[in-house]
Amino acid sequence: MRTSQIVYTLAAFVVIVAGMKSATVLLVPFLLSLFLAIISTAPMFWLQRKGVPSSLALLIVVIGIVAVITLMAAMIGQSVSSFSKDLPMYQQKIKDQTMLLLGWLDQHGMDTKSLALERTFDPGGIMKLAASMLNSLGNVLTNAFLILMTVIFMLLEAANFPNKLKAMMGAPEASLDRWEGFIKDVKQYVAIKTWVSLATGLVIAVWLTILGVDYALLWGLFAFALNYVPNIGSIIAAVPAVLLATVQVGPAKAALAAAGYLVVNIVIGSVIEPRYMGKGLGLSTLVVFLSLLFWGWVLGPVGMLLSVPLTITAKIALDSREETRWLAIMLGPERTTHAVASITAEPEGERTEKDNA
Repeated sequence: MRTSQIVYTLAAFVVIVAGMKSATVLLVPFLLSLFLAIISTAPMFWLQRKGVPSSLALLIVVIGIVAVITLMAAMIGQSVSSFSKDLPMYQQKIKDQTMLLLGWLDQHGMDTKSLALERTFDPGGIMKLAASMLNSLGNVLTNAFLILMTVIFMLLEAANFPNKLKAMMGAPEASLDRWEGFIKDVKQYVAIKTWVSLATGLVIAVWLTILGVDYALLWGLFAFALNYVPNIGSIIAAVPAVLLATVQVGPAKAALAAAGYLVVNIVIGSVIEPRYMGKGLGLSTLVVFLSLLFWGWVLGPVGMLLSVPLTITAKIALDSREETRWLAIMLGPERTTHAVASITAEPEGERTEKDNA
C-alpha cells in the first residue's frame, strides 16, 4: 500500500510540474504578484495600525508599487537595450583577452589546444547569459498592469482572509494559529531578504559607479535580484560585472570591483543577514543549487530569481506540520545531532509555546 502511495505521489508531482511548465506565461506574473503582495502587506497593515483608513493605506502602497515598477521598467528597458547593443563589442574584447591568456599559457608549457580550452572556456557566454536574464525580467515587466491589478486584489483580500479561514476550517483557532505562523515566517523571510538585497544592490551600484564601470545601475539591479539566491547568487552576479570591468577599465579596477563584491557579501551576507534571519529559514547549499536548476527549468530565468523564496515557502509549509517536519529538516542547513534529537524529542505543545514566545 505504501509503495502505491509513493507511485501516486510521484505521478501527481510530474503532472503538476508539467502543468506549471505549460502555464509559465500566466504563472510567472502571478508569482511575482504574490511576491510583491507579501512585501506590501507589512507597510499597509502598519499604516492601518497608525490610524490611516484602509482604502487610503491601500492607495499609498499601490502608488509606491507603481513608482517602483515604473522605475525598474525604465531602468531595465533603457539599460538592457543599450547593453544588448554593446554586447557583441564586449564579447569580442573578452574573446581577444581570453586568446591572449591562452597564448600566455601556451608559452609557459600548457597545451591549451589539446585541452580545447578555447571552446570550453567562454567568458563571453557569461555576458550573454546575464543579458538574457535581464531581458527576461524586462519582458515580465511588460505585464506590469496585470501584475499591479493582481497585487491590488490580493491586498484587498489580505484583510478578510483570516475570517474566510475561520469559516472554512473545522478547528478554527488551531488551524488559524498554524496558518498565521506560516504567513508570519514567509513575510519575515521575504521582508528581511528584500531589505538585505536592496542594500546589496545599492552598495554594488555605488561602488561600480565610483570605479567607472559601465551600466553600474544595471549590475546593482542584477546583484539585488540574485541576492535572493544565497551562496551562489552573489558569485553569478559578480562574474559578468567583473568581466566587463576587466575589458573596460583594466585588471586593476576589475580586481577592486571583485573585492567590493567580496566585502559586501561577507559583511551583509555573513554578518548582517544572519543576525536578523531566523535560524529555521535557511536551506542547505545542495538544495539551493537544485532549486535553482529546477525552478529555472520550469519557469525560465525569472524562476531562477524566485527559486529560493519558493523553496523557502515550501520548507516553512512543511515545517508547520508534524508529519512533514522531517522533510523541512532535510531541506535545511546542516544541524548537529544534538539539535535534531532535541527537536524530535520536544513535544508539539511545548514547541508551539516556545515559537509563540
